[in-house]
Amino acid sequence: MEHERIIQTQNLSKFYGPHMALENLNLDIKKGATGLLGPNGAGKSTFLKTILGLIQATSGDGTVLGHDIRTEGAAIRSRIGYMPEYDALNPEMDAINQVRYSGELLGMNPIVALQRAHASLQYVGLGEQRYREIKSFSTGMKQATKLACAIIHDPELIIADEPSNGLDATAREFMITTLINTVKQGDRSVLMASHLMDDVERVCDDIVLLHKGKLAAQGRIEDLKAIDREIEIHVWGGASKLEAAMIQQGMKVRREGRVMRIAHDSDELTSNILRCAAKVGAQIRRMHEYEASLEDLFLVIMENLGYEVKTSEDLFKHPIHARKVDAPGHMGGGAS
Repeated sequence: MEHERIIQTQNLSKFYGPHMALENLNLDIKKGATGLLGPNGAGKSTFLKTILGLIQATSGDGTVLGHDIRTEGAAIRSRIGYMPEYDALNPEMDAINQVRYSGELLGMNPIVALQRAHASLQYVGLGEQRYREIKSFSTGMKQATKLACAIIHDPELIIADEPSNGLDATAREFMITTLINTVKQGDRSVLMASHLMDDVERVCDDIVLLHKGKLAAQGRIEDLKAIDREIEIHVWGGASKLEAAMIQQGMKVRREGRVMRIAHDSDELTSNILRCAAKVGAQIRRMHEYEASLEDLFLVIMENLGYEVKTSEDLFKHPIHARKVDAPGHMGGGAS
């Protein structure tokens, strides 16, 4: 079902001694594709280990596919496929037996595991290379093998940690297309952790953004991108004067040479820009609404929004106050 929830947490926290790795996470992740974002040290790995039942939460609760993360870790792991970022393959094994072995570790009958291994390797594009040893594989082929290991038991949820990291353009495109097909045609869910924003935006409809163990933002990418609406103008002649005039009028301007982007915070913005251009004698050759990328959104949230913002609904309710909540002062926030 489209709105079925696959991961839910309530005030989930994890401490390592005095160090806080996760703090009061309240997540509600629905079926489909969700990107798990955050800088290094944000708590992504701890979050994944916690919801898989590999480590115990310090406080709070959660469920994955309806199973309690505290008491039903084995049941959770039997219904998910995990593609780790780190090297988890045996270089001395050939691909078919590596994938078969992964199935047997999950409790599959050896004959069924071998049949599924053939099908899984065919699905990830390694059907003709399945009898080659892992040590002879390229990075892209190793990543594809890890994905085959993750899907051998036809899991309901695939957790892919940096699936396209280190791949060339061809292998990266195949990996992303395979994940998209898994969601769209295979009717499976994907939780994708990645630093490559373009890949996340292609695969995922929703994101969860962590920072310093806290939830910085959660919601649909399209909804969240709307908080960073801008008008882009291309200026010929008098660009510096126009920039100064717009800033004097209280507009927030980002400039790259003759191209400027102005925060879309008023219905009168285009008229105000044109008035400033007429006043200083600048020529605007082009004006249009700028299509923000996921990377733009990531930077806006990390630099401006503060750490207590929870969902896209919160951002739209209080767009001004949200930019001042709990963020460091040098980042435009109001925290000390």
